[in-house]
Amino acid sequence: MNPVIAIVLCVVALILGAGVSGYICFKAGINYRKKTAEAALGSAEAEAKKIVDDAVKNAETLKKEALVEAKDEIHKSRQETEKELKERRSEISRQERRVQQKEESVDRKLDNLEKKEENLQRKLKNADEKVQEADRIKKSQLDMLEKISQFTVEQAKDYLLSQLDGDLVHEKAVRIQNYETQVKEECEAKARQYISLAIARCAADQVSETAVSVVALPNDEMKGRIIGREGRNIRTIETLTGVDLIIDDTPEAITISCFDQVRREVARIALEKLIQDGRIHPTRIEEMVEKAKREVEYKIKQEGERAVLETNVHGLNHELIKLIGRLRFRTSYRQNVLNHSIEVAHLAGMMASELGVDANLARRAGLLHDVGKALSYEIEGSHVQIGVDVCKKYKESPEVIHAIEAHHGDVETRTVVAALVQAADAISAARPGARSENYENYIKRLQKLEEICTSYDGVEKSYAIQAGREVRIMIAPEKINDEKMVLVAREIAKRIETEMDYPGQIKVNLIRESRAVEYAK
Repeated sequence: MNPVIAIVLCVVALILGAGVSGYICFKAGINYRKKTAEAALGSAEAEAKKIVDDAVKNAETLKKEALVEAKDEIHKSRQETEKELKERRSEISRQERRVQQKEESVDRKLDNLEKKEENLQRKLKNADEKVQEADRIKKSQLDMLEKISQFTVEQAKDYLLSQLDGDLVHEKAVRIQNYETQVKEECEAKARQYISLAIARCAADQVSETAVSVVALPNDEMKGRIIGREGRNIRTIETLTGVDLIIDDTPEAITISCFDQVRREVARIALEKLIQDGRIHPTRIEEMVEKAKREVEYKIKQEGERAVLETNVHGLNHELIKLIGRLRFRTSYRQNVLNHSIEVAHLAGMMASELGVDANLARRAGLLHDVGKALSYEIEGSHVQIGVDVCKKYKESPEVIHAIEAHHGDVETRTVVAALVQAADAISAARPGARSENYENYIKRLQKLEEICTSYDGVEKSYAIQAGREVRIMIAPEKINDEKMVLVAREIAKRIETEMDYPGQIKVNLIRESRAVEYAK
């Protein structure tokens, strides 16, 4: 045989043998894996069956436990229900016994009432018989009296009533007279007691005859700085504030003289600020005067709040409080009006407390009774009418408004509070040392002098200084020129001579100043 063919046959045989062997091995592997998978599947089925069996057993166990618990709960609920029913039955039984007892009690009471009614009927019957018998006796007695007195019943009644009327009229007149005398005496005694008690409990200041303020200086060199070059500083201060600065030999002091307390206070504050600042020239003076005016306005507000707190009056309008504060710089016959109003409020409140009247209302009316004086320089009319209008504007109560209206007797007093305010005002004004007539006349003369000057067209401001011996008038330069100034000064002087009485002479001083202001930018 050919060797090549033999080799090829051998190779083919080897290939076929390898393929058969691989197939046999592959088939065996498949069978092995199949058996392994079947074994695993059987094991899983057994495990699953075991889990199911365990779950069934657990469910049965839980079911039994739940049934047992449910039975226990049902048993407990049944016991509680039975216990509650037993208690309710017991309560119902007790209530039934109580109702039965009440019914028995009511029955007994009804029986007693029936017996009492029977007894009452018998007594009424006996009473009717006795009344009829008394009527017969009375009639027989009346017949006998008519025969004896020769008067019928009607005639006897008329005679007795006429006699009784005469006796009663006399007795009534005597008793009324006695009561009136007793009431008057008691009222006068009570009034004296209340007024004396209020006066004793109220402490007040006496007035002082002063119209000047003193400003202390650090040294006498400051006087020259306040006067300024050719007197320009002192003229500026006097022109802006309307006061009279008195610089004399008094060491380290300057006196400010003015009848108007507001202007005097503005000048005092401005001077103190200028002295503290050290820079004294017309422009700085104007700034300080404006600051001083603002400070005085703030002080007025503080004084009003102080008065409200001191008198314990609440709920006032803030504008009304400012008007009360302005009374701090207002005097009446030299008596400070704010202190007078506080004093009247205290007196009225004390007397109201003694009489059992509303003390808060009395203090409120007393504090506001002179509020019109804060505007009497600015508005025409009496301070009473001005105060009434102001309080109506700020919604004060009718009782307070009536007290203000009646405190000087302009209208008849209709309330106790109005009478108390009227009495307190008289007490505060009439006590020794409360007022000074001469000073008030002096103030009125200076106010009249300023009113005459300001009544002319073109006059901006006017200030009476030097105790009324000089009036300083600031005029509008655009309305009155230099030539017309002489005529206006003459007219004012003539009118002062005609309408006023004054000692000595009055200097009429007109001041005209023109200014032009521009700013460099």
